[in-house]
Formats: sequence, structure tokens, C-alpha cells
Amino acid sequence: METQRQWALEVARILRSRGYEAVFAGGCVRDALLGRPVSDFDVATSALPAEVMAIFPRCVPVGEHFGVVRVVREPGVEIETATFRSDGPYLDGRRPSSVRFSSAREDVLRRDFTVNGMLQEPETGEVLDYVGGREDLMRGIIRAIGDPDRRFAEDKLRLIRAVRFAARLGFRIEPATWRAIQRWAPRIHEVSAERIRDELCKILAGPDAGRAFHLLQNSGLLREILPEMDAMVGCEQPPEFHPEGDVFTHTCLLFDCMNEPKSLEVALGALFHDIGKPPTFTRTDRIRFHGHETAGLPMTENIMRRLRFSNAQIELTKELVADHLKFASVMNMRAATLKRFLRRESFPFHLELHRIDCMASHMDMRAYEFCLRKLDELAREPPPRPRLVTGEDLKQLGLAPGPRYREILDAVEDAQLEQPELDREQALDIARRLAASAQGIP
Repeated sequence: METQRQWALEVARILRSRGYEAVFAGGCVRDALLGRPVSDFDVATSALPAEVMAIFPRCVPVGEHFGVVRVVREPGVEIETATFRSDGPYLDGRRPSSVRFSSAREDVLRRDFTVNGMLQEPETGEVLDYVGGREDLMRGIIRAIGDPDRRFAEDKLRLIRAVRFAARLGFRIEPATWRAIQRWAPRIHEVSAERIRDELCKILAGPDAGRAFHLLQNSGLLREILPEMDAMVGCEQPPEFHPEGDVFTHTCLLFDCMNEPKSLEVALGALFHDIGKPPTFTRTDRIRFHGHETAGLPMTENIMRRLRFSNAQIELTKELVADHLKFASVMNMRAATLKRFLRRESFPFHLELHRIDCMASHMDMRAYEFCLRKLDELAREPPPRPRLVTGEDLKQLGLAPGPRYREILDAVEDAQLEQPELDREQALDIARRLAASAQGIP
């Protein structure tokens, strides 16, 4: 972080020594004034992209048409410089159709929110504030620069960004800006799925995600982006297990129970673990959600594919959704079944999801503490022996490849885990009997 700051200061100093204006801009100014750690420094300058690239030998033009050049000192240490500009109409709802390189003041007036619109002299620390950002920072307000309708018309992703900044900074959204968010919420679909996904992931991995989702819901954005989650609002739960309230309240509380640094994998599991509850809601002797974890699997996959998540993220999240109720039976599991669960590569995610699920509801931590004890015991055991029977052995026994392979191999491994003295011949005998049964041989 310090190296990044030093390089930002050096880039600004060199530009100024050549007669150009150069100031820190955006989030780094905001966070420094709030006394927060600053990890990314951006430099805004009067130098044109070609002039920046002529001065610095190692540059990467990342948006030369928009005046953006990355100045590299070494791998991992680079500063984004952007030429002061004003923007033409945003015809695609994301980028201006044209830009005109301009002044520092005009550059600020095109930005999103006042708290992100301050500039700072790198050497003196003097703040250049043309939009009242410093006052809004002191008052804890997220306010659009200028006309909020115009700002959101330019880029609808700013609707979600306003919510993210409010949650991240613990600020409130200024009333005129909030009303504009509510008006523009139905237009969020004009933003690409990938950009919405990235913004949601920043919310999930950031502070106060629970409040962020309440803001998304109250603004109307949640109904547009995640209608399946919006359906959780008002979906009652049995109070003896969920004194906290409805499914939506419960889900938001999970985010607030997460430890820092937050795991995006666990946050995605938390987001979707009860997504199947609204469609499985029944009221008999009490409120029930029979099979909600199974119902939630296709819903999770559909949502995540809609938002362009990777296959690996989808598969892990579905695994967390499918197995989040498994902890109810861990204390009664066969030793082999429990060991197999505990030894999963993904088990730390499962365990953390279970912990926050309990913390956000009934606070019964017995299964969690039981798993911690068993993990400690497992760590003191010798490493598990290699499988005594493999898929190749099953081929030799005449079993055609198919779903039964996994069942037989798992059954033999269970026997191996429960009977440490089991040898290969005994394991093969078990496999022969199971293979014969699979082939219908008496």
C-alpha cells in the first residue's frame, strides 16, 4: 500500500514538473479524509494520454479514447491516470458517446457522487472540492453530483453503487438521490449482467451487506435483480427456530454474522441457502419448508447463470445450498460418513455457513462445536490410506462404467474408514459382492 502511494506521488510529481496539473482523485481522497486505509490511488491530470505515454516508458492504455492510461513501475505497482474530461451523451447507458478533454472542475462535475468527486493536491494535501463532497462526507451522506436523474440516466449501475457506498461507509442516501434511485430501478436491466454481478459481489464481500440488501429491497432494485430473493420478504418462519423473523431478515442477518475478511464463497452460500423456502412454504402443524434445499438448487443455478457466474462458483454454491441442513444429523452420522464430510476440500465453507446460519437464528451451536472437536481429532489421526479399490479394479470385475461406480467406491471407502485393519483382498471382496449385486448376479 505504501509503495502504491509512493508511486502515485512520483507520477504526480513528474507530471507537475513537466508543467501539467496532476491531483489525486476519487476514492483515495474520500478514504484518506475518513482516515480509512487507501489501497488504490488514481491521478487526474491535464496531460493528454499521448503526453502521459511519452513521459513514462512503461504504460498500458486501458481507455485511451476516454483519457485513461495505467502507468507501471513494476508488476503490481501501477497507477491509473485519467485526463480531465467532460462527457457527451451516454447513448448506451454506460459510456459517453464522446469526450472532450477539459479542466479539473469540469471533470468532477461528470462524476457520480459528491463524496467521490473531491480532488487533492498530492504534496500539500489541499482538497479541491467543487461539489460539496467534504460537507457530505462529514454529514454521512451519499448524494448524486448535480441532477440525480441525469447521473443515473448516464449509467444505471450507479443505482447499485449508491447502495454499496451507503453500506460500505455507513452513510444515508440523500432524499432526492434516493427518490431518483426508486424511479430508475426498473431500468437496471439496461446494465450488463456481468457488471451487476461484480457490483453484487462487492456488496457481499463488503461491510454491512445486510443493510445493503435492505436498501436494494426498499429501492425496488432487488425486485428487478433478484426477484427470487425479493420473494423472501414476508415469508414467515417458525418462531421457535427463527425468532429473528422472515426469510429475508434471516438471510440479511447471515451477512452481518460473517467474520472479516469475508469469504465471497460463504456469502454466496448465505445468499442462496434459503432461496427455495418461499416456493416450498406450507403451514400444517407448524410452518414447514419441506425439501427447500433441493428446490433451491435449480433456482440457484438459474440465478447464477443469469448473472454470468463461473461454473466453479455455481457448483460450489449449489453444494453449499444442497448440504446446509446436513449439520442437523452430524452427531448421528456413521463415522465414515462424517469423516468423508469433514475431509471435503470445501468443508471450511460449509462449516462457516452453518455457523452464521445458527448465529442468525436459534443460536444452537452444538453441531458446530461437535464438528470442531471432530476436526481436531481428525487432525491427530494418521493420514487416510489410499483407496484399496479403484475404478480400474471395478473394470476388471466386469462392471461397466456408470453411476454405480461411485456408489461402490464410496461404500468400500466407508468400510476402509470404519475398519482400519481392512486389507486389499477384503476390500476387493466387498467390491465383488456389490458389483455382482449391481449386475443382478445372485
